[in-house]
Amino acid sequence: MNALSPTPLAVTDALFFDHPAARLDRDAAERGLRAALAGADDGELFLEYRASENLHLADGRIDSATSDQSLGFGLRAVAGEAAYYAHADELSEAAIRSAGEGAAEIGPGSARAAAPRATNARLYSEANPLTDAGFPARAALLSAIDGFARALDPAVVQVSASLAGSWQAVQILRADGVRAADLRPLVRLNVSVVVERGGRREQGSHGLGGRHGYERVTAPEVWQAAVAEALRQALLNLDSVPAPAGEMEVVLGPGWPGILLHEAIGHGLEGDFNRKRTSAFAGLLGTRIAARGVSVVDDGTLPDRRGSLTIDDEGTPTSRTTLIEDGVLVGFLQDRLNARLMGMAPTGNGRRQSYAHAPMPRMTNTFMLAGPTPAGELVASTKRGLYAVNFGGGQVDITSGKFVFSAAEAYLVENGRIGAPVKGATLIGNGPDALTKISMVGDDFALDPGIGTCGKNGQGVPVGVGQPSLKLRGLTVGGTAT
Repeated sequence: MNALSPTPLAVTDALFFDHPAARLDRDAAERGLRAALAGADDGELFLEYRASENLHLADGRIDSATSDQSLGFGLRAVAGEAAYYAHADELSEAAIRSAGEGAAEIGPGSARAAAPRATNARLYSEANPLTDAGFPARAALLSAIDGFARALDPAVVQVSASLAGSWQAVQILRADGVRAADLRPLVRLNVSVVVERGGRREQGSHGLGGRHGYERVTAPEVWQAAVAEALRQALLNLDSVPAPAGEMEVVLGPGWPGILLHEAIGHGLEGDFNRKRTSAFAGLLGTRIAARGVSVVDDGTLPDRRGSLTIDDEGTPTSRTTLIEDGVLVGFLQDRLNARLMGMAPTGNGRRQSYAHAPMPRMTNTFMLAGPTPAGELVASTKRGLYAVNFGGGQVDITSGKFVFSAAEAYLVENGRIGAPVKGATLIGNGPDALTKISMVGDDFALDPGIGTCGKNGQGVPVGVGQPSLKLRGLTVGGTAT
């Protein structure tokens, strides 16, 4: 960041209080907040402005183009375990006063929580990506993607692509006078290609993005590589065979396969599930839950990454939180409420989808650290199994840890050699059990390309995942081979 650029507090003051059309001044906002939180342990006034756009191309034309702006606030009061939340899409003293009228219903608190520490960190460009170029330039890029994909291979019969961007400005005010602000860009490019050969059709897709401007995904060498990757996957699927079924060794590739780690294990390490003892990991802090050599962290401080945040949605600076260290459970992901009730420190993982949602513990960028084993040895040591390098959707039960994930790209492994690509493979298991079945951790750590969105309790937030190659023994594979 340029040292002379406006601070996030200055920018958000101009948006929320100092704009000629503003109906709220800072003194009025703070008066309303203090009145609402007079008897509470904790809470905040969360102000948000968000602008977003999404362009989508299919069949050679732009079939949808949307843009949206939203402005509003959320007011939260916390006393003990009880929390009150109200929100409105109007920034005015009357609206804040009305929102705070029900806060007293949660009862008096016992001790006022300390404010989050301040930070001067600025992890990403704070410029609004929606001001880069304009609609005609972005529409032209999607058309160029369509033409480039069709020119690469005559088997291409359908192309779809999308560009999405948003800019979020937030300011968090506390009753003790502490304020924090953040300016959050986010962009994403997605490409999908359908190919046909001999009457058989298959699809491949690829995406990338992060907290930066459009220029990082619209550079010709970047989008052309994305198209080539989507086409590679589609052509590969034309040659795929039905996946076998049964218990076998499974090798997971680096990067995006960390989504399995995120879903099957990460959610179970969030503070609310453990405080309420609904997680499969509840009560296991300090005990061995994974094989030796397995270390997992959540890091919201990685520059420009999709899941990163300078501060979370409660004003706490994000951090690098170790969850599993050499197989031992050593930490949880915490927002302020659950950390206080569990006698722990907040980790900067209090997140919300928008001003209309209360914060709760959520992941940022969650990944397993690299191990000592050369990546090639994982497949080479596998007698019969599956090598899964890309994943589609999945389902997880947080309480039991049971999961089912579909592999978007996977291969048979026979006697240490990668064989035919397979279609229809699913991985079935239990998160806590799978952690103990990791037999080898590769040295090829990678993060995902910046495409993850995590859902929890009806809220979606951008996240990152990652891992090195992993080998698991005895995992159940669901297949379609007869």
